[in-house]
Amino acid sequence: MMPHPLAGLRVLDLSRAVSGPFAGRILSDLGADVVKVELPGSDITQAFGRVTNGRSGLYSQLNVGKRSVALDLRTTEGAQRLRELVRVCDIVVENFRPGVLARLGLGWDSLSVINPALLMLSISGFGQTGPDSGRQAYAPIIHAETGLIGRQAQISGDAPADIAFAFADSLAGLHGTVALLAALRLRDQTGRGQHIDLSMFDAVLATDDYTHYSIDDHPVWAARGEVWTAPGGPILISSDRRHTWKQLGVHFGLTDPSPQAPIADRLETRAKLIAEWIASHGDRDALKRDLETSGLAWA
Repeated sequence: MMPHPLAGLRVLDLSRAVSGPFAGRILSDLGADVVKVELPGSDITQAFGRVTNGRSGLYSQLNVGKRSVALDLRTTEGAQRLRELVRVCDIVVENFRPGVLARLGLGWDSLSVINPALLMLSISGFGQTGPDSGRQAYAPIIHAETGLIGRQAQISGDAPADIAFAFADSLAGLHGTVALLAALRLRDQTGRGQHIDLSMFDAVLATDDYTHYSIDDHPVWAARGEVWTAPGGPILISSDRRHTWKQLGVHFGLTDPSPQAPIADRLETRAKLIAEWIASHGDRDALKRDLETSGLAWA
């Protein structure tokens, strides 16, 4: 059996909810010894969904593979115990609101003195400094502030509503994991620790691929793919509509009846023609064969 790449690495996971625990879960999956440090009952995900033996499915999913220890960091005894653990660990992951750990004497400035080789990942909504650093932030707040909710409303035509997925949390956890792996590599070269200040806001913006479409002459691009009525039930085509139109034109002769019309009118016309072309198929298998021929991804 191949050894795990992070075997022997010791991680203290002080985080709650989703973003930090997800990063800790990935580190555990890669072989690190991750210890979840928590005040019993303090993680809100314990009550998300059906609860069995005091734990929800989401809580178990985010923390599987970790060991755990109960500490109240607000007490002198709990804070001192954490300092003792920090002396012998490699990584600390936390997502408290900026300033909370520092007020407990457990911030980066204090812990890095105890362990100069320590790597500390601090995930927050808007970063450790700046005018919004103190704001409470969960994934829905970041979805709104980064424009994700507005985009989905623009695409669907429905009233603004949050997306049914903790997108910002997952992205922050992934970005944080990558940053920690880079910091580990640098520590191998320099022997120095690092404090990683990761904001969920930045993680979403850095991953967003919609900006290009919002500033060009194509008013809306359905980044999630477009769903069409089709034989046998709805079908999703994962493509910019311009590419869909081009491919269907090349392979099946669809042509634009008014090539000089304004872009909005052309988009509406093309949507009708694509819908008619899809509906013209006698069965779903025939449609799938034609989509494969055209080189379009479907589901």
